[in-house]
Amino acid sequence: MTEHTSSAMPVVRLIPKAEARAIRHGFPWVYANELVTDRRTRNLTPGTIAQLEDANRTPMGVVTVNPASKIICRMLDQDPAAVIDQAWFAGKLQRALAHRARLYEAPFYRLVHAEADGLPGVIIDRFGDLAVIQPNAAWADLLITPLVAALQEVTGVTTVIMNGTGRARTLEGLEEKTDVLVGTAPDAPVQVPMNGAIYMADVMGGQKTGLFFDQRPNHAFVAGLSKAAHVLDVFSHVGGFGLAALAGGAASVLAVDGSAPALELAEQGAAAMGVSDRFETRKGDAFDVLTALAEEGATFDVVICDPPAFAPSKSSLEAGLRAYERIARLAAPLVADGGYLTLCSCSHAADLTKFRNASARGIGRGGRRGQIIHTGFAGPDHPLLPHLAESGYLKALTFRL
Repeated sequence: MTEHTSSAMPVVRLIPKAEARAIRHGFPWVYANELVTDRRTRNLTPGTIAQLEDANRTPMGVVTVNPASKIICRMLDQDPAAVIDQAWFAGKLQRALAHRARLYEAPFYRLVHAEADGLPGVIIDRFGDLAVIQPNAAWADLLITPLVAALQEVTGVTTVIMNGTGRARTLEGLEEKTDVLVGTAPDAPVQVPMNGAIYMADVMGGQKTGLFFDQRPNHAFVAGLSKAAHVLDVFSHVGGFGLAALAGGAASVLAVDGSAPALELAEQGAAAMGVSDRFETRKGDAFDVLTALAEEGATFDVVICDPPAFAPSKSSLEAGLRAYERIARLAAPLVADGGYLTLCSCSHAADLTKFRNASARGIGRGGRRGQIIHTGFAGPDHPLLPHLAESGYLKALTFRL
């Protein structure tokens, strides 16, 4: 299955009550309760390319259909005659690449950020001549061959790895699998230069694609506060904020994470930078380590907490906000007077206001007062689709306490 022509495409239709205007203006999804789901539509293979019509049978564009998902259609192209083939993919990728090439001197960035780059459910992170694809929607799984061919054609990458793990694939009814699609898997972590630091990305066995590019501008902001500072980086993963702080002249960094492999990669990064003498790690549950550090009477000039998504969905929002509040409460007493606390959330269910309020409550409950000096978001290689709040998931708040 490599391409589709409009003549052979099945047709799906919105119900009269559906918000056709929103879709015409750029909203990229059709929910299951907005589509006529007769037996023919329900029997379509997940990932089928189809033509979408409004209730009056006016063609609206080409969509991908997954009857097994709450998001039953994702808009691919508002031209009803579009052919979804290698050339179509190449056009999307060239547009995405032109933006990143303007932003970054070295080819290390998120190349495709799903819907915002016109490829729904598709994430592509680039590590030099290697790329990692996360096809988190059924259509991308089906059309992975022309997608990868276009990726090689446009970027010249020689190795392409598919990382098919995570919650998004489960919601689409897809199996989890990691595979080398082109080239050979690297036998060591990939070195990634960013903000003057060197990170080690495990592209085969690490979290997501092996590295989080989204925090780049927030790493840089914290690095600017870290000259000669003693820094605590909690939920450090492979050393995101901590290694950036060392590149910014920090006197010392303590990185805390529950994953021994992640901390090992952080240590390798520090060694590659020649700053191992200023870098320490501590493996453990973040809540437990924060509590223990307070009991030890430790204080730091700069403290960063960048946890995983505590509120990945609306149903987990209240519990997630309590967890963010607790992190702030435990971290605030560790910040020296006049020092800085950066708190992050990658939960799209917790919007900026809710996250900010939970963080401020936690700081207050920790016996401290603070002023917000900076609000950060994902970098410009993670564009935000204005119609889709979910694409603006990352928030970083820096308080001076």
